[in-house]
Amino acid sequence: MLWFFLICTVPAFAVAWLSTWLMRGLAPRWGLVDQPAARKVHATPVPLGGGVGVYFGIAGPLLLGLLIAWSYTGSHSVPDWIPAQIAQHFSGVQVRAPQLGSVLVAATVLMLIGLYDDRWGISWKARLAIQVLTASFLVTFGEVRATVFISQPWVGMVLTGVWLVVLINAVNFLDNMDALAGGIALIVSLMFAHIMLVATGEPRWFVGACLLIIAGATAGFLVHNRPPAKIFMGDAGSTVLGLLLGCFTVLGTFYDENAGSRHVMLAPLCILAIPLFDVTSVVLIRLSRGRSPFHADRNHISHRLVDLGLSKPHAVLTVHFLTLATGLGALLLYHVDGWTGALLVVALICSLFVVVTILEMTGREKALARDAQTSIMPESGPESAEPATFSDEN
Repeated sequence: MLWFFLICTVPAFAVAWLSTWLMRGLAPRWGLVDQPAARKVHATPVPLGGGVGVYFGIAGPLLLGLLIAWSYTGSHSVPDWIPAQIAQHFSGVQVRAPQLGSVLVAATVLMLIGLYDDRWGISWKARLAIQVLTASFLVTFGEVRATVFISQPWVGMVLTGVWLVVLINAVNFLDNMDALAGGIALIVSLMFAHIMLVATGEPRWFVGACLLIIAGATAGFLVHNRPPAKIFMGDAGSTVLGLLLGCFTVLGTFYDENAGSRHVMLAPLCILAIPLFDVTSVVLIRLSRGRSPFHADRNHISHRLVDLGLSKPHAVLTVHFLTLATGLGALLLYHVDGWTGALLVVALICSLFVVVTILEMTGREKALARDAQTSIMPESGPESAEPATFSDEN
């Protein structure tokens, strides 16, 4: 399995590292620079566009893998460096090529829109409309859809579309401190890859490889994004990572009919519990205050931890380990029998969120007390001119 891990991650890491390094020099020339402001967490100008490196780190190896599989399908002269266990799946890769192609097309659209948004800005309504259209394209024409054990196909299609849009914004919302969104994407993709390749009855080589490529590309970007960040991911990267993680959780098969109960279908919710909790809580807070759900603020988990006195790097590490903890709960689902054991895992994760909620409430009280002692900074402009979320560059 180690050879498979290296084949998938090393090229993705190298391409993402090199592409991001190039963007560090090109971004300022293109005007992709995030300037410090009152509600931003960085004090010096930082280049944007690191998401371009993430995109090429993922798309490049995936396209190369498709090309290799297509070239040797049906051929008896497969190179010796390609293991026989993988070569026998080349025909299956060829069958899924149109599906993967549609995913890459959608990712390309979001990358370009995100890059435009990072440079010139787009209203949140336009961004959300593009996300909905992209998800609809994948569900309708790309055959990226889940059945969720319901006979009516439209139910699975609607739920899949909602799932994709939510994850796009969940990862985007978490892009608010150095290495936060990238680290979470790395942990999540590795957790999902482990399930696809090890936990199920038979390895899901195709989806597992795609997830490992995402992990490798994200790691390559993080070399440049670790504190103090030399470049920010921007919407060009966070929205793409959210879309791809959403797609491959749908395309992956978590339930194995020969392995036992359907309770393992809770695994994606457990692994993605922190991003889902953050986006849900932040949106509810904004709506309760009569604001747009995409109005930039400091109500994320990471900000509340900083309000409690943690440094930004320590707040990021805390969120990373919370994500790891809920992900390990997902892996535990494959080692318990039936819904009784699964409910214990869910109860454990819910207890973790109770602790997080208490910390958030305490942090919110400290922030309110701090604001009461200092003057509140006025809004810098109309909401339509603000970024979609309080992200790395905000």
